[in-house]
Amino acid sequence: MSPRNLFDKVWDDHLVRPETPDTPAVLYVDLHLVHEVTSPQAFAMLRGGGRTVRRPERTVATMDHSTPTTPRGADGRFPVTDKEAAAQIAQLETNCRDYGIRLHALGSERQGIVHVIGPELGLTQPGMTIVCGDSHTSTHGAFGALAFGIGTTEVAHVLMTQCLLQTRPGTLQIRVEGRLHPGVTAKDLILGIIAKIGVGGGTGDVIEYAGPAIRSLSMDERMTVCNMSIEAGARAGMIAPDDTTFEYLAGRPHAPQGEAWEWALAAWRRLPTDEGAAHDRVIDVDASALEPMITYGTNPGMAVPVRGAVPSAGGQASMQRALGYMDLRPGQRLLGHPIDVVFIGSCTNSRLSDLRLAASLLRGRKIAANVRLLVVPGSQQVKREAEAEGLDRVFREAGGEWREAGCSMCIAMNGDQLRPGQYAVSTSNRNFEGRQGAGGRTFLASPLTAAASAVAGTIADAREMMGK
Repeated sequence: MSPRNLFDKVWDDHLVRPETPDTPAVLYVDLHLVHEVTSPQAFAMLRGGGRTVRRPERTVATMDHSTPTTPRGADGRFPVTDKEAAAQIAQLETNCRDYGIRLHALGSERQGIVHVIGPELGLTQPGMTIVCGDSHTSTHGAFGALAFGIGTTEVAHVLMTQCLLQTRPGTLQIRVEGRLHPGVTAKDLILGIIAKIGVGGGTGDVIEYAGPAIRSLSMDERMTVCNMSIEAGARAGMIAPDDTTFEYLAGRPHAPQGEAWEWALAAWRRLPTDEGAAHDRVIDVDASALEPMITYGTNPGMAVPVRGAVPSAGGQASMQRALGYMDLRPGQRLLGHPIDVVFIGSCTNSRLSDLRLAASLLRGRKIAANVRLLVVPGSQQVKREAEAEGLDRVFREAGGEWREAGCSMCIAMNGDQLRPGQYAVSTSNRNFEGRQGAGGRTFLASPLTAAASAVAGTIADAREMMGK
């Protein structure tokens, strides 16, 4: 057999029917993740056609997008004030009960952002195909899985058949040489990559991240990188599994145990790209040349080093519109730009290591009087672990708000949103117009940059505060 890359191996292992000139391939799905926003219509399609869920044991649901993150009331209940959100939450409970699907409901020990709980429960495993009605499903590719978002009709199709119709994508390998300097994080790495290749640079492809800088990343950091692959237009992002992957998975609730673990390890070790295997394209990135990054515009590709300046619009209408929306001008320095809100959370940067990073800079400091800081853990498990380490006290003592698990301000839900004209430094993945609230203006950055900016009250370079 000729050498194959990581994507080839996972794709080939899941082909039910190959692609033809007239029809897409039929691809088997190992794990289907479901949340309350993109699933109601899909379940309605099942009911309308009298269909059942083909493999309910391969479907796992949670509540994250519409859930409130404000503290529970005295009765222990969550205050869901948005009627549409309440309806979505209630409908997911009904759908999971009616179709026998595991649900990590609001208030349960395992509830959280779907792309956080999948890995922490050991549901996400190397070599799997994983889908969800959410574009940032690419997160799970950090484990060597082929993971991608699907639409509501496709959600229904997977529920009914456990398969999907797919056209085979191309492959792009991004080799990251060198090492990241202190103060430069995985979030800076992926923002730097997207700034380099553009928001359409990965269109039609699955990106495989490789090289020594990628190998040195923790699993949380790899998830951050793969999470934002979709922001470069890619179908998915993948990183070959290695000992870091296996150590992360060992002993997790749904990971293989005993003899099954040894069998799984043997299979997983065969997944990395073979020597001599080709990709359709290869791009090289030097990690040692990267600095902390921050966005200035209205897509994640509009990013510069935190000490850099806004580039010229160059007559591009899209750039002119973005700068007009952000009320910035070419040549303007972002360092020192006033901000109103800092959001630390989302499926990109809400894991325990992200919270530790932010807390390391906030410990013993106070946030600026003009800034509101929201810290939203990615899951109830992350919340418990952070509290066990005292991180919640660090955030509160600094003047921040410690919240319940959920998507929160990433998608401006349940009142967690910017007011028109407000500026936010956010650890989330998108800075589109109105993404964090109508008229709100978002600078995407790492947890370190976000924490430093909360203290300064302006966009700040965390390296100036580190070690002090």
